[in-house]
Amino acid sequence: MFDLGPVGILLATIVVLAAAAALFWLLWQRRSRRKGRRLTNPADDYAVRSDWSGSSGTLNYSSFVYFDVDRDGKYGVGDRPMAGIMVRLYDEAGKLAASARTNNAGFANFPMSVKRRKAVIRVPGNWRFAVSVPPGWQAKSENDIQTRHLLSLPGSPAGLVSHGMLQPVGLAPLRRLGGRVAGEGSVTLSVMRNGHVLETRPLAPGAAFSVDLADDADTVLVSGGGLERGLALSPYPADLGLLSAQTACIASDAALETIDFDDVTSRTFRKIPSGHAGLAWRNLNAMARDYTKDSQGYVNGNVSGDHVVYTSSGLPAEFSCEQPFGFHSVMLSAAWLKSEGEVALIESWLGEQLISSDQVMLSALTPLHYAPMLKAVTRVRLSTKHYWQMVLDDLVLTR
Repeated sequence: MFDLGPVGILLATIVVLAAAAALFWLLWQRRSRRKGRRLTNPADDYAVRSDWSGSSGTLNYSSFVYFDVDRDGKYGVGDRPMAGIMVRLYDEAGKLAASARTNNAGFANFPMSVKRRKAVIRVPGNWRFAVSVPPGWQAKSENDIQTRHLLSLPGSPAGLVSHGMLQPVGLAPLRRLGGRVAGEGSVTLSVMRNGHVLETRPLAPGAAFSVDLADDADTVLVSGGGLERGLALSPYPADLGLLSAQTACIASDAALETIDFDDVTSRTFRKIPSGHAGLAWRNLNAMARDYTKDSQGYVNGNVSGDHVVYTSSGLPAEFSCEQPFGFHSVMLSAAWLKSEGEVALIESWLGEQLISSDQVMLSALTPLHYAPMLKAVTRVRLSTKHYWQMVLDDLVLTR
């Protein structure tokens, strides 16, 4: 057999590659000329399509996930898209085909095409979409697993169609109230709905507590031991911090003022200037919820409007005022799923005296309604144990 040797093999390889490149160039030129002829013919500018035999495009077949704020299992005007929720796609044989997390708009996208190799849905059949429900959460819409039958349809954008789109999937965390009781004495927690008591529980002095709440509970009341206070519940988990008779609590009839941060800027981003809402601000930035790509906590931590506030670079931050004000509550979240379970430290001062110090666990999936209800503070300091960014929304004060 004739031996070309290394030089001959190299030359043969070069010849083959050159021939392939030349063929590709000729085909590209032919395609370009054909496309050019269409573009130069005015009759093709708005031509009615006559050949419906092929499909070469790609579409996203999407699963939409939302935070079911009112927990009714239906996507409504008060519900909010969720970012970072994992959705898995299985083919007709039950084999995992792909997985994707929901984006800032709440959509987990799966490319579909009969022609494009990068598409994950390429053939007809039954395809199953499974939303991964986070631990301690519920799918209130009861449709976290859905199957759609895809049919071949030449001429359609992707070559595949279904008779109906996936239904929105509504998630909600179990409602839970936490806190700690200082000192001694008999303390009772009452869970209310429309002014009626659903249940009462004793709270052990000198201990932390965690209470699961009914979906329809709207208020909790603490009584006894000089700790009297009440909190109107939000759709989110709540923490009352340290309950101490040594710290004055905001009166139940006090007028509450909510700072939602939507008036810091009409644009996407701005460092909060001192004087905003009558407070001094340090190391806190206001940002549109979807300003940063794949920013799960910035999206999920937004409870009203379109803007949130976060601790810049994860470093400690403060808001303060020379004149004492009441610190009622704030919504707190972790900025990223990579920081799920980050611990936040919230320290409240009256002049030079530290009057409250609480540690709470943060999530990038849902805000925590932190409600210390302190009657008079002049400075609040926010920090995290591992220096991940903390997200704030709906700061509630009294003046």
